Amino acid sequence: MDLPRGIPINDYNYDLPADRIAQRPTGRRDASRLLVYRDGLIEDRQFSEIDSLIPEGSLVVFNDTKVVRARMLFAKSTGGLIEIFCLEPLSPTVDFQLAFQQGSGCRWSCLVGNSKKWKDEPLEKNLDLKDSWLKAVRKSSLSDGCFEIEFSWAPSSLSFSDVLLMAGSTPLPPYINRESDEEDTLRYQTVYAKHEGSVAAPTAGLHFSEDILDRLRTRNCIEEQLTLHVGLGTFRPVSVANVCDHIMHNESFVVKLSTLRSLRNPLNTNVIAVGTTSARTLESLYWLGVEAIAHPQTEIEIVNQWDPYITENKVLPCKSEALDALITYMEHAGLKEFHGSTSLIIVPGYKFRVLNGLITNFHMPRSTLLMLIAAFAGDGWKTVYSHALETGYRFLSYGDACMFL
Repeated sequence: MDLPRGIPINDYNYDLPADRIAQRPTGRRDASRLLVYRDGLIEDRQFSEIDSLIPEGSLVVFNDTKVVRARMLFAKSTGGLIEIFCLEPLSPTVDFQLAFQQGSGCRWSCLVGNSKKWKDEPLEKNLDLKDSWLKAVRKSSLSDGCFEIEFSWAPSSLSFSDVLLMAGSTPLPPYINRESDEEDTLRYQTVYAKHEGSVAAPTAGLHFSEDILDRLRTRNCIEEQLTLHVGLGTFRPVSVANVCDHIMHNESFVVKLSTLRSLRNPLNTNVIAVGTTSARTLESLYWLGVEAIAHPQTEIEIVNQWDPYITENKVLPCKSEALDALITYMEHAGLKEFHGSTSLIIVPGYKFRVLNGLITNFHMPRSTLLMLIAAFAGDGWKTVYSHALETGYRFLSYGDACMFL
């Protein structure tokens, strides 16, 4: 696989009318429509039927990240509103799970709405407990229009997770043109969400109900979970003419050793990713295994954007060899979980190494997510999206789903 030389972003564009962007979820999680694309053919189904459509005995991989109430509004002394949107922890730890447990103050990378109207004064707001408060101080400017914000609060017995629950709101995507409400608190979260850290939901998983998960288990499907914390970069459209000039966002992930062994099991040959985040993580695991084979004595933790495309004169291992190397690396290091990050970009021409099927929503035009779909489905993505537009499917985060097999 060679480094791409030119990928015009306009080849991955389509007209998405505003009224096709779902503003609310369906009444039930599994009440959405499901477009199935298999062997070049399209079927129109209901998501409630997906347990009968996924091949029996499949290994289905879910992203169990949990969306945090990352959006906070502060009132200035003059009455103006400042919005602070928490993205990533900076100190005293960059680990998401530890950052949410902090009880004595912390610093985060944040987007700030109305930042020009916020000078040097600290911002403060009361929390839901007696004698409790939250203070925000802007410390410095960061890249990508972000700011380093220092938070402190009382009482210190509260964790930062507690603070966000009281002071924050659900961070809906920018194309949902309304304020979040209590319905979003429940529905913009998967039923299997566990680990806090995302500012956007892994939306393919929003369709799954406990009933569907139970029915998949009765068909001998194996359920595995990984954690990739979804950042705002997932909404960022490609703004350059050539995709090769686009800088991909980096996202942290955690995969258990037991999950790697399940992926490696020769009996689990049909791997289906629920969502593009699961897909990126699964494919990143292969390339981490490649690195473990090439440099067995070196610490490995990151897959860079174009690493998989720089393979000239390299003999690449098969999936089982790469996963074996990563498993061995973890065993020698005494690791039960692999903590890594990936900025892998999957574009047409990419050869998928781990997954065989993909369940996902309909994505924005001119987006890296749409290019991942094009990489998996080939030019069939155009047929799928044209059919979806012509037959009334709902698009984006609260929209309908499609499954590529």
